[in-house]
Amino acid sequence: MREKLLRWESILLLLCILVFVWGSASTPGFAETDNISFLLLDYTEVALLALALLPIILTGEIDLSVASILGFCSALTGVLWDAGMSFETIVPIVLVAGAVLGSLNATLIVKFALPALAVTIGTLGLYRGLAYVVLGDGAVTGFPDVYRPIATDTIPGTFLPYATLVVLVLGVLVAVVVHYTPVGRSLYAIGLGEQTARFSGIRVQSIKFVLYIVSGILCALASLVYTLRYNSARADNANGMELIAVAAVLLGGVSIFGGRGTVVGVASALLLMAGLRNVLFLNDVTNEIQNVINGLLLIVSVLVPVVANLVRRRRTPAAAATPGAPPPQETLPDPVGATAAPHGTPEEDQR
Repeated sequence: MREKLLRWESILLLLCILVFVWGSASTPGFAETDNISFLLLDYTEVALLALALLPIILTGEIDLSVASILGFCSALTGVLWDAGMSFETIVPIVLVAGAVLGSLNATLIVKFALPALAVTIGTLGLYRGLAYVVLGDGAVTGFPDVYRPIATDTIPGTFLPYATLVVLVLGVLVAVVVHYTPVGRSLYAIGLGEQTARFSGIRVQSIKFVLYIVSGILCALASLVYTLRYNSARADNANGMELIAVAAVLLGGVSIFGGRGTVVGVASALLLMAGLRNVLFLNDVTNEIQNVINGLLLIVSVLVPVVANLVRRRRTPAAAATPGAPPPQETLPDPVGATAAPHGTPEEDQR
């Protein structure tokens, strides 16, 4: 029971409750249903980018180009709409464009074995630059009113926005895949040790390739929501949002080195950050201060696991020194396809 209470996910949920109680008590209008709806809508695109990043970071990789893919797809949406194309035709084209940009990341990282951090920093600038090439500095507005409610309105009789419902459905789907399928177990295995996972029969390259394509599609979906919500397609849409998404994933307990983290933790971190941002917004705190707070949250999200590991290492020798205490054993998730192969003589093992 104590271990469950001390889990990082439980701490995040407690912090969420404290933020919402503090906001309700200190900020007029915070607890009103209209504001809660706005709070949820405000983090819709961040949540979609976080869902795109979560499986990638679980494998020990990173994608810093997610917001730039969103910006490019938003610019592409504006150009196609301005050219007179129907929105029903634009949607699949934009989703395919997101998949293509994701596959370019995957090709450079997986096929050419380039570092994901360096590649996605490069494509962060490349995709944002392409967005300006496609659309320029201007903006395209006047998107169809029939589709805008999907990104702006709430479900009748509730405070839940349609866009948030989309995020919840995708979040449940990601949670099922990550936590209850062989593919999910493979993600953790890759993050804990890529070579071990490969020797266990896991198709590491194929899984990573697909993850970057799915990430591109989710970013394209986020671009459609963003464009409809603000009724504006611009090349600089969601500029800098990748850092907020990364902060949400890491604050949710996902290890930057891979192999550890949960969807529940990321969802709790998103709710915590959305609530905190909303309280600051209602209290007229400037964007600069909010950026400082986001930076601090990113540092804390990386620092907490490191401190926890140091504390755990200090406790382990003390437990081992206790008379009669069994030696500590480290357990790792069972990767898919891992089978215990019998070992022969040293000469046979070398062969």
